Parts: sequence; C-alpha cells; structure tokens
Amino acid sequence: MKLSDMPKQKFKLKHHINLFIVLGLFLIFLTFELTSGLRQSVRDLLVQIAYSAILAVSLNIVVGLLGELSLGHAGFMCVGAYIGGLIGNALWSSVPHIAALIAAMIGGGCAAAIAGLLIGIPTLRLKGDYLAITTLAFGEIVRNIFKNQAVFGKALGLSTSYYGKNLFIIAWIALFFTVLFAQNLQKSKHGRAIQAIRDSEISAKAMGVDVTYYKLVAFVLAAFFAGVAGALYAHNVTPVRDTFFKFDKSIEILVMVVLGGMGNLTGSLIAAFALTFVNVKLDVWLSGDLASIKKIVYAAILIIVVIWNNAPALRSIREKYSLMRWWTDMRERMPKPQKEEAEPPTTANWDKIPTKIPMDSIISTDISVREEEDPNASERKPEVK
Repeated sequence: MKLSDMPKQKFKLKHHINLFIVLGLFLIFLTFELTSGLRQSVRDLLVQIAYSAILAVSLNIVVGLLGELSLGHAGFMCVGAYIGGLIGNALWSSVPHIAALIAAMIGGGCAAAIAGLLIGIPTLRLKGDYLAITTLAFGEIVRNIFKNQAVFGKALGLSTSYYGKNLFIIAWIALFFTVLFAQNLQKSKHGRAIQAIRDSEISAKAMGVDVTYYKLVAFVLAAFFAGVAGALYAHNVTPVRDTFFKFDKSIEILVMVVLGGMGNLTGSLIAAFALTFVNVKLDVWLSGDLASIKKIVYAAILIIVVIWNNAPALRSIREKYSLMRWWTDMRERMPKPQKEEAEPPTTANWDKIPTKIPMDSIISTDISVREEEDPNASERKPEVK
C-alpha cells in the first residue's frame, strides 16, 4: 500500500485547541510589545505565567496520565534553577545571551531529569501516600543541599544574569513546545501505555506493558520540563533563593493540576494562567498591613472554585451557564452548508471499452447433462423371471 493511498485524517480543532490557546495569547502579547510596548510588570507576569504553566503541564504527566501523587515537583524546579543559573553565569560573557539562556534551559532540564531518574528508581515501587511522602522529602532534601553549598551562594542565594525584557518571548516559546510534546505524548502509543498503568496496573502488566519503564519515562519527562521552568525562573529573578522552592510551591502546582482536571491538558493550562494571575495580583493589592490575609483570600478563592466545580447542588447552574453548552447552542443555530447533489451516473459506451474478445462473438459451450445414478443400483438384485 502506497503512502498516497492511505486515508487522510480529518483536521479537528478540538485536538489542537491547547496549541491555539498558547499561540494566540503569545501573538496578542507580542503584537502589543511591538506596537506600543508592554510595562515591565506585565512582562514579569507573562514570564511567571509561562513557567507556572510549564510546571502544571509537566506535573500533569505524572499525576494525570500516570496516576501517581508527587509532591516533589518544586524540588526538580530547584535543581533546574540552580544548575541552569550556574550554566548561564558561565556562558553569559562568552556567547550571545540567547544561546546562554537556551544552554541553561537544556542543562537545567537534563540535571532535573537525572535527579528524577535517581529518585524514581527506588521510589516508584511505592504507591499512594508513601510515594507522596517520599517525593516531598526529596524536595526538602534537594533544597537544603543547594542552600548549604558555597558555589550556589548558600543562604544568600545564587546571583544569576537577568536576561532582559524579552524573556517572556523565550518563555512562551518554551511553553508552546512543552504543550506540543505533552499533547503528542498523550495521543501516542507510549501515552496510552502510561494511561493503561493509571487505569489498572495489573491489566497493563497482563497486556505486556513494561510498567517500571513507563513509570520512569513519565517521571523523568516531568522532571525535565520542571528543570526548564526552573532555568527560566533563574534568569527572571535574582538571586535564586531556596525559600521559593518550599513545600508550598509543590502544593501550588498540584492545585493547578487538580483544579484543571487530572489528565486534562487544557484545564491545567487555564488553571495555571488564572491562579498565577490571582496570586500576583493579590501580592499587589494586599500589600503592607493587608499582606497577612493574602493566604486566607487565596485559600478562599480555591475553596469557592472547588465547590463550584464539584457541588451536586450547583450542577444545574453549571450546566445552564456552561461555555461548552453555549458553544453547542451556537453551532446548532448556525446554518449548515447544503451538500451538493451527486450527478446521476452516466451509462457506459460499451462499443469503446477494450476487451480481449469481440463483443459480437458468440461463445457457446456444449454441456452434457449427466444422468443421475441411483446409489442403490449396485445393491439391487436382478429380477428372476
């Protein structure tokens, strides 16, 4: 079968909606930057939204696709931030800044992936709460290791090179490729194997899925993208201090995944955008004496969102004002294009059809009809006169 003879898959918007969301927002902000220029606070907010979304999408691979609870994602971000910041400092004066930033992102991601492999081999045999406690301990251990090393600045933090006002462009491009990779992984055979482990590990083993291998793959990939997000953070904030990577950060990333829906890539993106925006704005609005109630307001917003999404009493209201229902109603009201009527089939001109035998020749076959034999003829006895 030729490649040209294979049936072409129909393009569906819903399969690529995540890429269009990221690309559309990026083009909007880039247009504002090129025409009128964005404020520095807006640029910083866009960078924070980008690396928060990368963290949420990467954790969704472990929590959503694999179905394992990990509370050490901030630890992988910490590895990427310190290692990526150190690589960026070493290359900043010798190569172009964009090359140093890309090298820092790749180096920080690879360092975090190695850390994910080392911690994943012994801990992925655990399940449930035991895995969560182990990954939480890993995040705290990593944070304290970097805190006490002189090369990383100890408690004062690692002084990194600030990339500049265009960092949000690199951050959103990194977010686009992260979403593209996660989306393709989810639809690939490897992604289906990972989801099979989530649904039933025993059934996956029975079907021949290498459970240990795919668990490590999901864990290492999630750690890699968390390291990339850490390198972006290191070149946006200086100095890099260990206090940013505490237990709260892992919980914040997990909340983004849970609110968006575990396994739902679009939901993780929207939750990361919304929660990061709310968190940053609360820092601005609740400053001074009101800073102490920031966590209370943030927690209250999360509680309201959870109740709205899950309360059975609000189900009718959610369905009534659902965006999906509004979009379905709009599609039903839109006039549907009429299909063109097919032309009646034309009769074939048999005189012009080439054949091996002329059409006017008569083919006859003599068929001799064979008399039916009596199966009991041999058993009959001759009649005696």
